Amino acid sequence: MSANPRRWWALVVLAAAQFMVIMDTSIIGVALPDMQQDLGFSQGGLQWVFNAYVVAFGGLLLLGGRLSDLFGARKIFSTGWAILIAGSVVAAAANSAWLEILGRGIQGVGGALIAPAAMTLLMMLFSHDPRELGRAMSLYGAAAPAGGTAGVFLGGVITEYLSWPWVFIVYIPIGMAALLAVPSLLPATPGRRGSVDVVGGLSATAGIALVVYAIVDLNWIAAAGGAALLALFLIVQRTVKAPLMPLSIWRTPGLAASNLAMTLLGAAWIPMWYFLNLYLQQVLGYGAFPSGAALLPMTVAIMIFMIGITARLLGRFGAKPLIVLGLLVLAAGVVGLSFARPDGSFVADVLPASLIAAVGMSLAYIPAMMSAMSGARPEDAGLASGIVNTTYNVGSALGLAVMTAVATSRGAADLGNLTRLTDGFQAAFVGAAVVAAAGAVLSLVFMRTPGRAVQDQPDPARV
Repeated sequence: MSANPRRWWALVVLAAAQFMVIMDTSIIGVALPDMQQDLGFSQGGLQWVFNAYVVAFGGLLLLGGRLSDLFGARKIFSTGWAILIAGSVVAAAANSAWLEILGRGIQGVGGALIAPAAMTLLMMLFSHDPRELGRAMSLYGAAAPAGGTAGVFLGGVITEYLSWPWVFIVYIPIGMAALLAVPSLLPATPGRRGSVDVVGGLSATAGIALVVYAIVDLNWIAAAGGAALLALFLIVQRTVKAPLMPLSIWRTPGLAASNLAMTLLGAAWIPMWYFLNLYLQQVLGYGAFPSGAALLPMTVAIMIFMIGITARLLGRFGAKPLIVLGLLVLAAGVVGLSFARPDGSFVADVLPASLIAAVGMSLAYIPAMMSAMSGARPEDAGLASGIVNTTYNVGSALGLAVMTAVATSRGAADLGNLTRLTDGFQAAFVGAAVVAAAGAVLSLVFMRTPGRAVQDQPDPARV
């Protein structure tokens, strides 16, 4: 196969897409209190600004990959950007909580189309040379932690010096530029004949959303509806000719245990990140820019470890020890945050513990991702990657819902009462630490030890 002469310019477009999709989860963090004030979110309902995106993104990733195969990756990549732009317009223009949630959900749909299509296009562009492919995968993979880091900082700058709607407006010109670059830089990709498991994709996404809502609202009817939809998803996967997730994939060695680790990693990390944002602004009184700057050391540490250190350790020690150690270190860091005080300070109450938590996250994430994919057959690698990304997002949404309920029950809804707020946030940190520690124990018990990791490059997947 001959090399595409514009492949490196195309990689810039694909890496930028990965950067923006990941940044969409972090850029809203420091803007949350301003959005809450302007749009009337309750303290418990505020989590839906995050969860609406990750539920749509995680629930539809497998469907996005299937659509990319059937209709061509370039077409789905462009469609995803168009939907992401539309969602950004809705989110930026929202004048009510429900409209903001709608916009974030639309953005998540766009991201679920962009991410798998971008990976397919990258493989097409660089499959002619394994060494070039490895280099391209590394650069593409680095865009994920870079997006997370930039989102934290840019979210603070934009919210402080412009206003919170601009954290969504920035996606509009960037998305338009990406759409304009597609025809000249990205290769045309023919589709293939086949069916689309729309029922499976929609039942999974709606089921996850209802379960999250049930946890937030303690609504047993929603819980029953969510369970029924998830049961329908499993039935559909067993009966249709072209399921999104053939259930036989779960016979892959190590897949279930690795996905459990990813689920619990997301369920511990995201609540910690979310409530740390709120503690900085609602208790310590930081504005948007200082809050974003305060989180920057943590996110830079993640980027440094994931790119420069974890991959080397993975090659030397294998996945299981790093996953167990990473989850334990994350638990220790989050326990440290649970000692935050109403009259605390960034240097004493936030910085040391957040850096420890960041190291734990960095040690566990890539090994869990690689472990989930390492046992899959080559033809199932894309499906395994999609599943592990989905479980991380689902874990994030469920964990945030549970910890929000815990925090609210302990006083986190009492805005203005710094002692009660801190009590609620402390309870959420303790809960997240318990989840991380449980993940370490379960990984120790159920994960196999297959020797050494066979890859030494981070997977270009969602951080």
